[in-house]
Amino acid sequence: MQVKVNSQDKAYAGDPQMPLMWFLRDELGLTGTKFGCGAGLCGACTVHVDGKAVRSCVTPMSAVSGHAVTTIEGLSSDGNHPVQKAWRAENVPQCGYCQPGQIMQAAALIAEKKGKPSEQEIYSTMSGNICRCGCYQRIFAAVKLAAQGA
Repeated sequence: MQVKVNSQDKAYAGDPQMPLMWFLRDELGLTGTKFGCGAGLCGACTVHVDGKAVRSCVTPMSAVSGHAVTTIEGLSSDGNHPVQKAWRAENVPQCGYCQPGQIMQAAALIAEKKGKPSEQEIYSTMSGNICRCGCYQRIFAAVKLAAQGA
């Protein structure tokens, strides 16, 4: 099967039920996508498939065949996507483990809402991403800031 990862065509000939996360991390070396719970509940593994946020730990390779996958490494070539810039401006990361998934979730929300998510949409969308350090107030502020600049 063929999949486009960060704008590059990639071939995969393994088990079609293997989670996308392991293909990204183990076969492509894209380790920004983190393993958290393995059940799609924490959001650490969030990537985009055709622009939509998905949990890569529960997304089988068969579901992404012929689709475009974007990881944190492919979100911006220089790390200056509006969400990444807002993350730095709001000093969001503490331990940093959840940040790639948080950023990918926020970027998908802002793109979907064309830069105008409501506060309730930010809360409800981001609530599925767990931050072990409890940086939720800074995360919320950064998403709002990024949406203003999108």
